Amino acid sequence: MDEAILTEDGVRLWAVRTGEGDPVVCCHGGPGLWDTFEDVAELLADVAVVHRWDQRGCGRSQRCGPYAMARSVADLDAVRRHFQLDTMVLLGHSWGAQLALRYALDHPERVSGLVYVAGTGIDRDAVWHAEYERNLRRGLDGNLERWETLKNRERTDAEDREFAVLQWSADFADQGRALEHAERMDTPWLGVNFACNAALMAQDERLWGTSALRAQCEALRVPTLIVDGAEDIRPRWSVDSLERALPRVSRVVLEGAGHLPWTEDSTGFRSAVSAFLRDVKATAS
Repeated sequence: MDEAILTEDGVRLWAVRTGEGDPVVCCHGGPGLWDTFEDVAELLADVAVVHRWDQRGCGRSQRCGPYAMARSVADLDAVRRHFQLDTMVLLGHSWGAQLALRYALDHPERVSGLVYVAGTGIDRDAVWHAEYERNLRRGLDGNLERWETLKNRERTDAEDREFAVLQWSADFADQGRALEHAERMDTPWLGVNFACNAALMAQDERLWGTSALRAQCEALRVPTLIVDGAEDIRPRWSVDSLERALPRVSRVVLEGAGHLPWTEDSTGFRSAVSAFLRDVKATAS
């Protein structure tokens, strides 16, 4: 059943919870997108109560700012309080992995474990972004010309959706099914919040890649699982910076999977995350 969460500044957030077991709270990617964890919730339904939510201004949540990392962390804590969770495992994907990490750094006592899926590490975007752009264009292949046409002009809502599907198609290793997977991601189409995306990405440029962030990661005692798809077009070496900094970290690389590894290796993803959840529970008890 869908639930409405009211933040302390009066913004309504959409959320839903499913499954049985210990609490896992998901943070979707973007920024500016919406929850795409329905398949993850099904994979983990017998081992975790999976809490999914749309971030502020995104998807089914109220289209209202302000958009800032500190505000996103506060909203995530509003989700925790709404569901009356003392502690939780956070599972973040892509930009949502950065949000989950930031929350764990700010509130480690409330996080029993962190699953960091397809993130980009703690260096600045400039370190890895050029390689990502090259890989993106290579992945678009025959759709590159149309993607560039849409990218460089004002778009209708229908063209926004087409642009998103084309771009997301490059995120999958199996190009024969890439458009099919991308279409599933954007069904239903809830519209990208580009203002949210721009504001949070600009803030990332100031917050990431600092010695202070690295020192915080080195002091973080929360057990962390990094999950990568080996064929992610964002270079996986970008995550090495985070792996080196964290004192309690393990890492799983799923061969033949791209940026949404649960889509292309559901068995490997479920196995890795379920084992991590069992280890977190055993450690806590």
